Parts: sequence; structure tokens; C-alpha cells
Amino acid sequence: LVTYNDDGCIGRCAYCGLNRQRKVEPEKRTFIRVNWPTYPVDDIIARLKRDGGQLRRVCVGMITHRRAFDDMNTIIRRFRDEADRPITALIAPTLIRDLSRLAEVEEAGADMVGVAIDAATPELFERFRGEGVRGPHRWEHYWATLEEAVHIFGRYKVGVHLIVGLGETEQEMIATIQRAHDLGAHTHLFSFFPEGGTPMDDHPQPSYGQYRRVQLARYIINEEHGRYEQMDFNDAGQVVDFGVATAELIQYGEPFVTSGCPGPDGRVACNRPFGNERPGRPIRNYAFPPEPEDVELIRYQLHDYGDGR
Repeated sequence: LVTYNDDGCIGRCAYCGLNRQRKVEPEKRTFIRVNWPTYPVDDIIARLKRDGGQLRRVCVGMITHRRAFDDMNTIIRRFRDEADRPITALIAPTLIRDLSRLAEVEEAGADMVGVAIDAATPELFERFRGEGVRGPHRWEHYWATLEEAVHIFGRYKVGVHLIVGLGETEQEMIATIQRAHDLGAHTHLFSFFPEGGTPMDDHPQPSYGQYRRVQLARYIINEEHGRYEQMDFNDAGQVVDFGVATAELIQYGEPFVTSGCPGPDGRVACNRPFGNERPGRPIRNYAFPPEPEDVELIRYQLHDYGDGR
């Protein structure tokens, strides 16, 4: 779920479908490449009560709007009081200048928090989210918010969204994943996919090789099989050695499944929409354990370095 306000998001992120400067008809406006129809909270809660437990977590996200923080907390309270699912708050740090107010999110009923930093380096963040697009977001404040969220909610009760393919190297992305992990946050990966009419609508997607190697590195770090410092990179910043045995991890397939917040059973409950690709194969984030033929393709993709080596 995402909070809705008629005047929209004040962010100007170059890749985002909610960018008010986006050159597209209002009725064709999307977010993460899908439509987000508006419904009363009453209707959503009523449906949730009848779903037989299929949905295992509720995620309530903020847009960058002056009313969004209070609106989000109001919605979270409704789900806490009237439904029986764990709740994640996907927060917009720019609106939370007093970080002690993060305690209000926990008091409302969220047990986890997401912070969409998106870009792996301060330079890319400023270019696509901050001063480079005359946007309000600041790299340092996002990381300060992450640290305070860990302090309030606990280690690994916080998730960081990162988008692969904004212009970073694999080495830069993996270093950022390690930084977040050391601070007490897991990483939820997205593969860049352009939204039509945005300033980045002609920006290329990352290669499958790049995305697969970052997925595997994220899993190794977040599951504490190894660390960034153990990995080796070539001159193009591509991973050439993960520092640990990877054959069983690849065969297992879980590193390539959608990464996100867990449900009550501990398994990833996130069923986020097709932000990475169109429906169909080849798949970037699997919504199910990869089949044997998928694993064979993944192995091939992991060894595809293009012109990098």
C-alpha cells in the first residue's frame, strides 16, 4: 500500500514514475511500472480478513508529502487493530527531520521499517535524487535515518532498497550492501527498469550477469556466509571471486528469489509488483524457487561479463 494525496510526491527522482515532471498523461501514470488504484482502507481491511491468510505481511509506504507520515501511521494503526498480519512501514526520510519521531511508527504498530536509499553511491544519489534534479533528498540524512531506525526497531528489522543499474559498479553496490548489513539492515534488491516519460526512460537495464552477481553477493553478506572484504573484483569493478564456495548456494536458488521483508514463517513475504521487468522469462527476481532449468540459466548468467574481462 502507498499513501495517496491529490497533489502527489514532491520528490523529483529521475527514474521514478511519481515524478511530477514526468511527461505522460495523468491516466497513464504508474509507480514501479504498474497502476496503483485507490481504495478506502475499510475495503482493504475487509478483503484482508477474508483472504485466508494468503497475504503474510502488510507494507504501508509513504510518498514524500507533508501529510504522508501522519497518514501512514493512521493506516498502520488501523491494520494493527483490525487485522492480524505483521506490518512494514516504508518511510520517506526527507519528511522525518526529527528522527526521534521514528518511535511513532513503532508505536503505531509496525514491526519493520524499509528505507529506499536506491542509489549505491553518494554521487549517484545526488545526481538522480538530490541536487542534480533539484530534489529534496540528501544522502547523509537517509543513512542517519537508517541508523536511527535500527536503534528503535532492532538489528535486521530494517530493510534497505537498492536499485542495481543506476551507473554504479558491482564493487560499489556490494560495498554499500556490506555497509548496510554492518549497521543492522538487510538489503532488498531491485533491477533498474525505465519508466516511460521520466528523465531516465532511455537508461539501459543492468545486464543479467551484473544483477546475478550482485544478488549472490547480497545473499552471501546478508546470510553471513562471507563479507565484501573477502571478494575480488576486476578492473571494471565486477566480482570475479566471492571469497566463499558458491556452487551449493547457486544450486539452492534462494539468492535469486525476491528479497524483502519476511512473513510470520520467516520466509520472504514481499510480492512487490514488476518493478524489475515485464512478466515472463527470463526472470530477474524469482517469486518462487528457481526450477532446475532456471538454475542452469542462472549459472550461465553469472559467468557473463560482457566486455568487462
